Amino acid sequence: MSRIKKILVSQPEPQNKKSPYFDLAEKHNLKIDFRPFIHVEAISSKEFRKSKINLSDHTAIIFTSKTAIDHYFRIAEEMRVTIPDTMKYFCKSESTAYYLQKYIVYRKRKIFFGNGKLEDLVEIMAKHRDEKFLVPVSNAHKEEIPDLLDKNNYKFTKTILYKTECSDLSDLADVNYDVLVFYSPSGIKSLLKNFPDFKQNNTKIASFGDKTALAVKEAGLRLDIKAPAPQAPSMTMALENFIQEHNKNGRE
Repeated sequence: MSRIKKILVSQPEPQNKKSPYFDLAEKHNLKIDFRPFIHVEAISSKEFRKSKINLSDHTAIIFTSKTAIDHYFRIAEEMRVTIPDTMKYFCKSESTAYYLQKYIVYRKRKIFFGNGKLEDLVEIMAKHRDEKFLVPVSNAHKEEIPDLLDKNNYKFTKTILYKTECSDLSDLADVNYDVLVFYSPSGIKSLLKNFPDFKQNNTKIASFGDKTALAVKEAGLRLDIKAPAPQAPSMTMALENFIQEHNKNGRE
């Protein structure tokens, strides 16, 4: 059993140099590469018009990500829609809400945010039940959002403003890694689209979240490292626990 030396994380490289990934690499003398397996493409204004959705019909908007914010304001500009000062913004988290400063005068707008959980945000929305909500999402969105709004009888429109697509990974064809790290089912989809004949063999696969873990298994692959877990709430902690045990019994 050979030691783990090379890891590929299917996400962009962290901009924060204090990322625990860099600490992990230094502590265990690892080579950790970062490469997004998916990328976002904009829905054109021409394509958006086919949906027959009028942005001006809505009095409130729900943002679950910074990407959704970018594409909402982009499409509004392309469609020459003026967003009224009375628009109410409901964001999944505080960091997402603060990102609105890129487009609006934050302190002069009606902005509400949750603690990162959709259920919490829906509770906040209860005091604004008469609003007509717009929910910008990607083509690969989770049905959790519309299902929760339906269940609580909110008036809303779901609109796809951007697409999550598989990236071209052909340059990785001859590169071997000891561990592949995935954060979404879309990453698994991209792996198999780029390498339909992929054989896992001794390569370890790590996944974050239940849906990603399920996608690994449905693809017929072996899941070796799963996070979050009681002993490892983060992916880097799960990797460290696995590497310590694996390399203890491994050889150079």
